[in-house]
Amino acid sequence: MERLPIIGITMGDPASIGPEISLKALNKKEIYEKCRPIIVGDSSVIEKAKEYTGLNNLKINSISKVSDALFEHGTIDVYDMNLVNVNDLELGKVSSAAGNAAFQYVKKVIELAMNNEIDATVTNALNKEAINVAGHHFSGHTEIYAHYTDTKKYTMMLAHENLRVVHVSTHVSLREACDRCKKERVYEVIKIADEACKKLGIENPKIGVAGLNPHCGENGLFGTEEIDEIIPAIEKAQKENINVEGPIPPDTIFSKARGGWYDIVVAMYHDQGHIPLKLVGFIYNQKEKKWEAVAGVNITLGLPIIRTSVDHGTAFDQAGTGKANELSLINAIDYAITLANNK
Repeated sequence: MERLPIIGITMGDPASIGPEISLKALNKKEIYEKCRPIIVGDSSVIEKAKEYTGLNNLKINSISKVSDALFEHGTIDVYDMNLVNVNDLELGKVSSAAGNAAFQYVKKVIELAMNNEIDATVTNALNKEAINVAGHHFSGHTEIYAHYTDTKKYTMMLAHENLRVVHVSTHVSLREACDRCKKERVYEVIKIADEACKKLGIENPKIGVAGLNPHCGENGLFGTEEIDEIIPAIEKAQKENINVEGPIPPDTIFSKARGGWYDIVVAMYHDQGHIPLKLVGFIYNQKEKKWEAVAGVNITLGLPIIRTSVDHGTAFDQAGTGKANELSLINAIDYAITLANNK
């Protein structure tokens, strides 16, 4: 047991599905056979989540230091931040109190990882509006991690089964994303993608780079970013013996990656990479009116610590219903374990 990595899991926004899916994930015995999980959040909120999930069999071990965790299946270790008055908490609602709590959970889990008290971090979803209303002006987890680890070169990777995507830009307007498509940034992300795949055990990863414009610009007819920025970045990486090719038209590269042509795709902006991942990972049953699968993992690359995350939002509309799907969180925990074991 002592050889298993310690995984710190933030509870996410207290008003979201985070507490529920955390309970559901840690109710599975196989998680404890692969790691030592600990939730960073509020014990009172986790206790409340037991009621609407029906998981009253689980015990809560409220602690203030990692060394007091039991790491036993059937008992959920919660690093209790005691930030939320559960009687005032409105599930499914944006609030500054919940936003502040979610932010503080992330800040604490980063601190624990930086101090080597835990081996990897996993985050449940927070609400960007809520954390900003609370006075924490970040556009998402990635930027919070970069700030508190003093990381300058980083990117987001999404993964589901054999489809992996990294991004040249993420949480900016589409207009700004086009402006950020520069040779040095594209080259930087290609390098990070290569290193990430190797950390996942892929010895000689093959990287495909998406174009920015339709048909990769058609030799300048629809834009020149491919000629001026993307191709020079690819050629620079190739000179360093990185197995990369492109640019490949965005409307075909993801199908090729799904078919095994590439181990990872470099996408130029947020939605270019997110849409194909969520198309294959999110499966809705129209007949039964429920999500059969909400799979996929969000990983921040380039950090000095490991961070994986669910690849979905707070799902306020499902909070408190007991129907939220925990698959993405389980995927994120599995990726964190793999990265910790390969560290």
